[in-house]
Amino acid sequence: MKIFKTFAADLAKKQFHRTNLSKFYQEQNPEPLIFANFVASLDDKMYDRFPSQQAMSTRLAEALRDYNDTNAVMDLVLFEDAMKHACKVSRIISSNGGHALLVGVGGSGKQSLSRLSSAICQFQTATIVISSSYGLADLKIDLQKMYIKAGQKDEGIMFLFTEGQITNERFLVFINDLLSSGEIADLFPAEDVDNIVNAVRSAVKSEGIIDNRDNSWKFFLDRVRKNLHMSLCFSPVGDDFRNRAKKFPALINNTVIDWFHPWPQDALLSVASKFLEETEMPTEEIREAIVKFMPFSFGVVGNFSEMIKE
Repeated sequence: MKIFKTFAADLAKKQFHRTNLSKFYQEQNPEPLIFANFVASLDDKMYDRFPSQQAMSTRLAEALRDYNDTNAVMDLVLFEDAMKHACKVSRIISSNGGHALLVGVGGSGKQSLSRLSSAICQFQTATIVISSSYGLADLKIDLQKMYIKAGQKDEGIMFLFTEGQITNERFLVFINDLLSSGEIADLFPAEDVDNIVNAVRSAVKSEGIIDNRDNSWKFFLDRVRKNLHMSLCFSPVGDDFRNRAKKFPALINNTVIDWFHPWPQDALLSVASKFLEETEMPTEEIREAIVKFMPFSFGVVGNFSEMIKE
């Protein structure tokens, strides 16, 4: 990350040589260099830089409250790294054809922050429910529903997909097509294609496009590419991620990767403090000692896990 930041600073200074960028790339910059399209408010989509970490925290806390009012409650601790990830994912999926690949070990918050980012973008979050009988035909039905919402009804959708849902490697054939072109071969039977073409005809005419079957189908797929976004939550542990990236290149080529690095010490302290604040303790000194022990124990477990893996 240090090497990347050095390259980014050098490149920015070369490209914008008339602008003083030193304040953005100070070694100990007191304020985060974070841009998002919800800086002014959650409803006013103005892309700008957050003026301070407190402003970013206030806005994301508001977004989390709104999410919890209408969905199953997510009890998240929004420390700095988590907020940066939420801003990054929302920035990725708010772009036309934007898909996010979140890479990190299990329990790092990839799914929760994806759901929060989707809500910030005012998208519906869609996922699949895996069972012992779930197969390719079921995935096609779920994808058909998402395509109808995105392409026919013109609704924003984020498809949250995790590696634990890959019960059949052939699922990734569909995912690869969705990411690369948006057109999945034989997703809809011929009669459903005709129904879709008829449903979007009025919208095609209103855009001044010649009303024929090919143009209407292309209009439908363009809407899908604009409205349907994926958040892929994968783990880098083991060979599966590497092998899938080789077989299905769109997983890498057509996504923006957001790496979830190990949480820093201050983040672990924040989480421990949050979840222990309601627990009765004999004294505040004991509470503070236990809070400090949590990140230490987390680190010890991580170190021994690395030793066992090697």
